[in-house]
Amino acid sequence: YSTDFEVHRNWLAITHNLPLSQWYYEATSEWTLDYPPFFAWFEYALSHIAKYFDPQMLVVENLNYTSRATIFFQRLSVILTDTLFIYAVNQCCGCINEKRVAKDILEKPVFILAVLLLWNFGLLIVDHIHFQYNGFLFGLMFLSVARLCQKRYLEGALLFAVLLHFKHIYMYVAPAYGIYLLRSYCFTANNADGSLKWRSFSFLRVTLLGLIVCLVSALSLGPFLVLGQLPQVISRLFPFKRGLCHAYWAPNFWALYNAVDKALTILGLKCNFLDGTKIPKASMTGGLVQEFQHTVLPSVTPLAALICTFIAILPSVFFLWFKPQGSRGFLQCLVLCALSSFMFGWHVHEKAILLAILPLSLLSIQRAKDAGIYLILATTGHFSLFPLLFTPPELPIKILLMLLFTVYSFSSLKSLFRRAKPLLNWLETIYLIQLVPLEIFCEIIFPLTPWKQHFPFVPLLLTSVYCALGITYAWLKLYISVLTERTSVRQKAE
Repeated sequence: YSTDFEVHRNWLAITHNLPLSQWYYEATSEWTLDYPPFFAWFEYALSHIAKYFDPQMLVVENLNYTSRATIFFQRLSVILTDTLFIYAVNQCCGCINEKRVAKDILEKPVFILAVLLLWNFGLLIVDHIHFQYNGFLFGLMFLSVARLCQKRYLEGALLFAVLLHFKHIYMYVAPAYGIYLLRSYCFTANNADGSLKWRSFSFLRVTLLGLIVCLVSALSLGPFLVLGQLPQVISRLFPFKRGLCHAYWAPNFWALYNAVDKALTILGLKCNFLDGTKIPKASMTGGLVQEFQHTVLPSVTPLAALICTFIAILPSVFFLWFKPQGSRGFLQCLVLCALSSFMFGWHVHEKAILLAILPLSLLSIQRAKDAGIYLILATTGHFSLFPLLFTPPELPIKILLMLLFTVYSFSSLKSLFRRAKPLLNWLETIYLIQLVPLEIFCEIIFPLTPWKQHFPFVPLLLTSVYCALGITYAWLKLYISVLTERTSVRQKAE
């Protein structure tokens, strides 16, 4: 079983048995509570149902407790809470303006979007095989997106504020929400050329948004502020001591950075430029521990990662402010913020790529260029999740599910944009095809070689670095696409 079963079992036990004042101090298990208070209350509510399935799962000291009833309850809770995600997808599909006339319902953009979201390979394996509660969290996010598209701004702001206090990783996309609400809701009118009419700024609307944020934050963090435990909660939510990269390098810029450092280290040792006795052991063995010390390249600090992330998202926020383009501009900024944060964030998990893939689905059915970028990002990002399922029985399952989703994604989007140019060029096609031999080598060939004993990290390293190339390419291509689109809109307006 995935370690996340024990993570959430432990959180059920903590919130059920211990007083509020001990929730963020309890450390019997290494999997301490490190989600915001709303998620802790969610676990508390679940624990009162869990006790009817197996009370032993709620004993804090029962580490790694995995009875059949416990696993059944955890699986069932994920399935039932996914109903919010289904409802949110329905609301998002209702916001799609179908200009295309399709003879077959299977070729309608709304149907394609529903399948791309509800049948998403990454969400399916992360939640229902690996085990997490991302479905209902994405449900909150997509419901907030739908409300903003429906111009129900206060509802959208409320839903997103609540979401942030369920899981703080959604701070990745907070700049997109903040700028869009300020630009589209707080300014009530524009000039004829689309620029801001500064006199239309509404202090009342800003106050309403501020009240929503403050009330939700007070409800979530207020009890811990009263107890004097806010610093402890924040230290759990933002554990900067964990290191730049997760145990398995997320396929982002830092994976490439780490790989270059390793390559330079090996070259330096062979050329006698480096002293092998002074090289940190972790950097030359697995290299996949949480603390990664760079040998040749400068080590990265949390502040450096934050500055890189800020610089990366700045153009997308700039575009949204000066050339908003309605809900489409908001979605573009949201995806770019998520992807930029994934690329340069501190201690990013590989599962965070879903924060960019899922909302990009909404854009993929609108333009052929977006569809091509989606296919690259989704295929590469989903493949990077393969190491989450590492047991032999899971191998055919993940390959079959990935194959089914990928074939449907390519065929449906190709059919939707049949009159446009090919969605992928020959170089992009070759890159994606090479994922097949990479998987064969990592899963079948490498375990049979003597290298496995001495270099067990190689399959993870290869997967991470190769996927990082594709995700970086998709990020750059999306930025260029947005810039080109905004430039053409401006030229038409002139």
